[in-house]
Amino acid sequence: MTSEEQPPEGPQGGEGGLERRIAGGLAFLRRRLTGDYEVDDFGYDEELTDQVLMSLLRPLYEKYFRVEVKGVENIPSEGGALIVANHSGTLPMDGLMLQVAVHDNHPAGRHLRLLAADLVFMLPVVNELARKLGHTLACAEDASRLLEQGELVGVMPEGFKGLGKPFADRYKLQRFGRGGFVSTALRAGTPIVPCSIVGAEEIYPMIGNAKTVARLLGFPYFPITPTFPWLGPLGAVPLPTKWTIQFGEPIPTDGYPPEAAEDPMLMFNLTDQVREQIQHTLYKLLVQRRSVFF
Repeated sequence: MTSEEQPPEGPQGGEGGLERRIAGGLAFLRRRLTGDYEVDDFGYDEELTDQVLMSLLRPLYEKYFRVEVKGVENIPSEGGALIVANHSGTLPMDGLMLQVAVHDNHPAGRHLRLLAADLVFMLPVVNELARKLGHTLACAEDASRLLEQGELVGVMPEGFKGLGKPFADRYKLQRFGRGGFVSTALRAGTPIVPCSIVGAEEIYPMIGNAKTVARLLGFPYFPITPTFPWLGPLGAVPLPTKWTIQFGEPIPTDGYPPEAAEDPMLMFNLTDQVREQIQHTLYKLLVQRRSVFF
């Protein structure tokens, strides 16, 4: 068909697209109202995530933080894998942006199942949304089940130590715990993919910690930033930093014997290898960065 024979792309085409979107939206609402949708054993709702939650996060990812992704080819196209990333930013936006990065950039459109801290599942509303997004408790049992099911699992071993560290310590990795994530990957025989995130450290520069308030609220820390709590709710708006997320070369674990997961020296060495690879990439990305905001 030549260009002259192509059907006109006038208002009818636009109306048809709009009608399809409306029909799709109504069908989605009908399934929600009738309960005709599925969630897995962890509460993950793939349809809601794809059609609603990702759509809400995407403007923040694309327009506000303008995330650049590198090395996505290092994430396996199928089967279980453990993505290990640094953690920062006072509030855990890095985990959410990491989920969008994997989903929107991986050729297979894979979903990242994040392991989250207990506090996430103690907060009303946040608990439900986290489950719907595919988050689950950061424990070896849940991680092993997901990996054995062939899922892509994300973990940030620094935990609150990384998330709530002072601004002066930005991009300096904190301790990676006891290497539990390495043991989990060894048992499942799945590769470990180191991931480095630059940009999240500066969204809420934490210059102080109101420990008394944190204890009263049951939080691990209560951040004081140049804008919060001084500007009230406005101070909770993150700074529009420019982000880069880089996935490194995967570290295979399927060549080790089953008893390797019980070897503390091996776990220490692999944990240190992953940590050093992430730290080295962070420094490399920081040297390449032109500006915090551009």
